[in-house]
Amino acid sequence: MSKKPLGKKKYSPTFFQKNKKFIYTGSIAGIIVLFFLLSNGNSLLGNGSLPQNYAGSIGNKPLPAPNFNLMSIDGKQLKLSDYKGKVLIVDFWATWCPPCRKGIPDLIELKRKYGSRGFEVIGVSVDTDTRQDVVPFVRQNWINYPIVYGDTDVTERYGGINSIPSSFVIDKNGTIVASFQGLTSISIYEDYINKLLAQ
Repeated sequence: MSKKPLGKKKYSPTFFQKNKKFIYTGSIAGIIVLFFLLSNGNSLLGNGSLPQNYAGSIGNKPLPAPNFNLMSIDGKQLKLSDYKGKVLIVDFWATWCPPCRKGIPDLIELKRKYGSRGFEVIGVSVDTDTRQDVVPFVRQNWINYPIVYGDTDVTERYGGINSIPSSFVIDKNGTIVASFQGLTSISIYEDYINKLLAQ
């Protein structure tokens, strides 16, 4: 009887070796998504809490709104303190921000509906490289509330403003009663406005 010659054992790659590229790519993508969710959780969920690094934001205690004196798009100085006695929404936004653009018609409607009852919106533009686009944008969209140019000082005083739109609801005494990161429903704003105007 002749013996069969011993051949080399056939190589069979493991599952990991076969799918190495997909596993590496998937792992990197997963880490990126996880980082994004951790960094933007508040704005995605729209939970209405003050920005994480807002000075003194402990618990649910209302905080006085930091005063500011900023240049409006018509060249005048606008002081937040001049609006004491009114219910306010201070909205940080930019012309290039899609959620900001989507929310502006709601703010226009709120001003139209409640403006005669002691309500005002102040838009704080955080446009830097696109600052020249602010005035044309305001005119094209018929924005009916004052717009001012923001600066680093005001954004830091309002918690750093690490996502836009960021909005603050302020009562007649100048106290922040709610804040929102991300696009916010008009009905949520109206609930606050009606309660605060009635006080």
